Amino acid sequence: MSHVFRVFASSLGKKYIMALTGLLLGGFLLVHAAGNSLIFQGREAFTAYAEHLHSFRLILPTAGLLLLAIFLLHIVTGISLFLSNRKAQGHRYAVSKSATETQAWIARTMPATGTTVLAFLLLHLGTVHFADQAVPLADRISQTLTDPLLAVLYAVGIAALALHISHGFWSLTQTFGINHPRYNGLIKICTYLVVILVSSLFIGIMFSFRR
Repeated sequence: MSHVFRVFASSLGKKYIMALTGLLLGGFLLVHAAGNSLIFQGREAFTAYAEHLHSFRLILPTAGLLLLAIFLLHIVTGISLFLSNRKAQGHRYAVSKSATETQAWIARTMPATGTTVLAFLLLHLGTVHFADQAVPLADRISQTLTDPLLAVLYAVGIAALALHISHGFWSLTQTFGINHPRYNGLIKICTYLVVILVSSLFIGIMFSFRR
């Protein structure tokens, strides 16, 4: 047990934890986005989906606690790696040598985008999840996004999320050894596509709820 703990407490072990928790959070984000994208079919389709989801009264809270645990583990591990990198690199965020200048810039902004994503999540929970439950979910989201200031904050949060996921995807491939001169160009293109797809999808959902 102590050997396993030492492995996961090492720098490499922490990178694997970051990769795995990031992958799980990314999977949740895709499912969440897919559910929210039902708004493209109209409010009735979205409301039906939300009501069906909340009918799982026992599973939903359990899944929420599990998601919270994964999210906290991701944050704590990320902070630990950041502090270790600062100490090792002379107060600079460590960047893979194989990264392009754009990826290197995104990597250096990871602490800032991570903090912004956390603030965005708290804002989202406060304005939607913990808001007046007597108001239908679609109306709660619409009320939030029709507020100019909140709409701007949501847009900033989505941009930070897209950048964070972009470098997270790149780091995940490097951690799991998906790294070869023949395929690195394709991997880099995929990371840029992630930014475009995530941003476009969530911005589209935002505008649909504002109608």
